[in-house]
Amino acid sequence: MLQETVDEIAARLGAAATLEDRSLKLLAYAAQSGDIDTVRQESILRRRASDEVRAYFEGYGIATARGPVRIPADAELGVLARVCVPLRYLEVTYGYLWLLDDGTLTDERLASVAALVARAARTLAQEARSRRDLGAYLRALLSASAEERAQALSPPDRVDLGGPVAAIAVRGSADRVAALWTLPRDVLADPGHPGPGGPLVALLAPAAQAREVAGRVQAMYGTAAGVGDAREGPEQAWRSWREALGALRAAERVPGLAPVAVWSGLGVYRALVRLAPADLRALAEETAPLAADPELARTVEDYLDRAGHVRESAAALGVHRQTLYYRLGKAERLTGRDLADGEDRLLVHLSLKAARLL
Repeated sequence: MLQETVDEIAARLGAAATLEDRSLKLLAYAAQSGDIDTVRQESILRRRASDEVRAYFEGYGIATARGPVRIPADAELGVLARVCVPLRYLEVTYGYLWLLDDGTLTDERLASVAALVARAARTLAQEARSRRDLGAYLRALLSASAEERAQALSPPDRVDLGGPVAAIAVRGSADRVAALWTLPRDVLADPGHPGPGGPLVALLAPAAQAREVAGRVQAMYGTAAGVGDAREGPEQAWRSWREALGALRAAERVPGLAPVAVWSGLGVYRALVRLAPADLRALAEETAPLAADPELARTVEDYLDRAGHVRESAAALGVHRQTLYYRLGKAERLTGRDLADGEDRLLVHLSLKAARLL
């Protein structure tokens, strides 16, 4: 529908046309004829405008404009003159229609496509509402409340992803999560809500595709992602969601697991992310004296990660073995723990891992 509308507008006006959502992500474009500028080319190739270009256009007040906005050419940015027509429905802007202007786009000509512009705005509004409804359904499906999950699953065939499913948690970039609706139809998405680390996005995908979907979403819209283990059907998806949240937390804190962590591959972090915050802090406190010296903490952690192999650890750290022995001795004095003792060694190792999650 959107593509047909853009094609018809371009044909009627004889102008290059593109349609983008509110975050300036490309949704549709008409075939190009005549001059093309850098901004249009990049938008088509990369599917979205750069931050610099976005700031330039928004500086003309397109987000609140109630009618066409004429934007002059800017040679430095590679911008040809264009007209931006906000796609508004019920006083809400859902996207923008962009028209390259060679000087022939008069107000009268723009008015001639007003009905097509209104149709595009209405289509975007309907899609936005559909995503909100789907998001509410997914939130209920992944809820900790058994009652909410039961309501979401009635009728039971509300969703069918064709077999086992897996949940995905993504920490998104605040200005990008709105574009998640471009995912395949067999992936449910809830463009999340602001939190201390940015919006948290929930997805539910066929288990066989979950890792691939998580990677795509993280690369395009997010900072980190976590994938839960597979469950046989949506009625158990909430368990996978809890795992996805734990995996996301590990991906955000542990460089070796970033940017996409899978629950089944977390190792010891599977146990640690299950701990209550107070218990995790108490465990991390066991090595608190090392917190003031990140190099020393990293040395001890690397040494323990390598099962106490001095030569391997020294080589990995790029230090002489005597330097490693010195640092280990210092850590023992600071913590009061004996790294030659199995229980002390385990406690220190777990404490350093817990500190990472904090």
